[in-house]
Amino acid sequence: MKKGIKPIIGVEMYIAEKEAELREGKNFHLILLAKNETGYKNLLKISSYGFVKGFYYKPRVDKKFLKEHSEGVIALSACMAGEIPYHILNGEFEKAEESLKEYLEIFSKENFFIELQDNGVPGQKELNEKLYQMAVENGLEVVATNDVHYVHKGDDVLQDIMVCIQTGSKVSDVNRMRIDTEEIYLKSREQMMEVLGKYKGAIENSVKIAKLCNLEIEFGKFKFPHYDVPEGERDINSYIRTLVKQGVAKRYGENISQEVR
Repeated sequence: MKKGIKPIIGVEMYIAEKEAELREGKNFHLILLAKNETGYKNLLKISSYGFVKGFYYKPRVDKKFLKEHSEGVIALSACMAGEIPYHILNGEFEKAEESLKEYLEIFSKENFFIELQDNGVPGQKELNEKLYQMAVENGLEVVATNDVHYVHKGDDVLQDIMVCIQTGSKVSDVNRMRIDTEEIYLKSREQMMEVLGKYKGAIENSVKIAKLCNLEIEFGKFKFPHYDVPEGERDINSYIRTLVKQGVAKRYGENISQEVR
């Protein structure tokens, strides 16, 4: 913020097809951004729930939990792995409409945007046409985004090598994990205009969303939860000292060394 850069705090969550705690069903991507402090606190709860209770290969949440913690949050429909794009790609247009209605019920029209991407992935251009049509039909706004895995064009070679290191593969291996695009770098406005500028509001709405996100985090102050201390304790500091003494005695006995002390 000192450098005049506005931070947008968000998370790409995995949305469980069924109840997250059931450990079954497919996962879909969803982008969640904090509009304010309430939204930020909700993102913390959503993320924690995903790791603690909904973890199944990935940290996941379900739509019921999402709805309970949607205040102050903006959602984007995500990449091709998002629920709406997934159903469209499979020709399941009714399911795509149903999913859209569910997300609108959770976030409202003002806080839900249909995401359009052109990362050089096969099928993406056709998908964009259908997503834009769906947005227009439902009175929704679209936003142009780009997956960014590295900064500069040409860095895909380095990323490919890193994927090989991560998966224990050789670059020459035929059947190995690879990312089939060279375009997931940080593109300029002009480059984004070139591929997605034809969709009304898509480029401009990235600025609109940024303006909607106004989170202020106070630094320099402790934010411990309030604890009631037992009778006989002066305050939280005297109580924690008592607990430490009890723990030390349990571990080292009554006669502890100066080093332990």
